[in-house]
Amino acid sequence: MKEKQVRNSTFTIERILPASKERAFAAWANPDSKRRWFACHDDWKTVEFGLDFQVGGKETNLVLTPAGSRHVFDATYYDIIPNERIVYAFGMYVNNIRISVSLVTVLFESEIIGRTKMIFTEQIVLLQDPKVSGFSTEEEIRGRVEGTNAGFDRLEKEFT
Repeated sequence: MKEKQVRNSTFTIERILPASKERAFAAWANPDSKRRWFACHDDWKTVEFGLDFQVGGKETNLVLTPAGSRHVFDATYYDIIPNERIVYAFGMYVNNIRISVSLVTVLFESEIIGRTKMIFTEQIVLLQDPKVSGFSTEEEIRGRVEGTNAGFDRLEKEFT
């Protein structure tokens, strides 16, 4: 039996946040804040959200698209150093089909007073054959980067 081919990629997004490292980190750790900024599309509706922000803790997010598709983010936290670093792994599901698994590292570095450089790196394994998904690796990564950036746009608004 031939195994499905997987595709691997890595992307990094850097943002200068208008907040101290403590406030920037807290926006990831606080369930109310994270739920507000985490969605990747404004017209997607969050149906379920849970955040147990500790090493070994879980985060889940179920959203519905306007077309009715179910998207599930299912994460586990593996390393947390307050105000410095977060490492977690997550599976992404669309309509109960796991489409990817990722390892994420988020670093927080002080910039000038009241500003923080956030460095987000995602190592992603795409599990769906492009013939099935209809998207090339580049298109899938571009979509993931765009969705992540949309969330980070909302994250920046948390501090204004």
